[in-house]
Amino acid sequence: MTADDVRAFAEKVEAPDEIPRASTPEPSESETTLISVPPLPDFARWGQVERVPFRSIRRATARQMSLAWSQIPHVNSQDVVDVSKLEKFRRKHKDEIEALGGRLTMTVFVLKAAATALKMYPNFNATLDTAASEIVIKKYFHIGVAVTTDRGLIVPVIRDVDRKSIKELAVELNELVQRTRSGKTKPEEMQGGTFTITNAGALGGGFFTPIINYPEVAILGLGRAQMQPVAIPQDDGGYRVATRLRMPIVLCIDHRVLDGSDAINFLRVIVDSLADPDELLMSMT
Repeated sequence: MTADDVRAFAEKVEAPDEIPRASTPEPSESETTLISVPPLPDFARWGQVERVPFRSIRRATARQMSLAWSQIPHVNSQDVVDVSKLEKFRRKHKDEIEALGGRLTMTVFVLKAAATALKMYPNFNATLDTAASEIVIKKYFHIGVAVTTDRGLIVPVIRDVDRKSIKELAVELNELVQRTRSGKTKPEEMQGGTFTITNAGALGGGFFTPIINYPEVAILGLGRAQMQPVAIPQDDGGYRVATRLRMPIVLCIDHRVLDGSDAINFLRVIVDSLADPDELLMSMT
């Protein structure tokens, strides 16, 4: 079809003065825009190639990401967290947690901080039901954690994060990660999530923008914490330079449900909780 064909067709259609709202219902979540994908060229014309089967978890991930990217208008908000105090606490208690079979990682603390933020801003713990024109707000806080495996990225879910202590989360997350990497998780352990955390910092990654785990409306990404010089304000109005441990953090939101101001407020709760963890750590028993 050429541009002339499109213009000719448009000229034949008489546009009404006003389109009744009732005649244009919103598309359902299952409806997607179909795009004709052109055939691939013969890459072997230019050199040697190898074809590897695209299947299993990698193929399922591709379907999920394509769905999320096609249905959700993504917007991201970024910040940097001073985790110097938190790292000091983590080092102090990590041996105690390891003796219980857990690992006191940064993700554990972020799980707890995220649950706090989700309670304060419930629209982040939601799903948009376009067919019913409703926002479904969940009253439970089941947070998915992206786990890298040799089969691809898998997102098991920690349930009722708001009801568990830091110690309990450290043990449960470690057990869940180990079972996920060994392929021993059950299908139901990957279902029912309301929010997702992905930590690229464990692999050495910095700032990045993750794709929201459909049908959720937000995802939180963590980067690698690094020592950086920071100008700290003084009482006399001046500054002193100190070295602090700072971690990049990014929040991606579904702009149909959430706005930029929502993202900033939500992220501020996360940043403040991790920077001054006294309130957060009161739940450690």
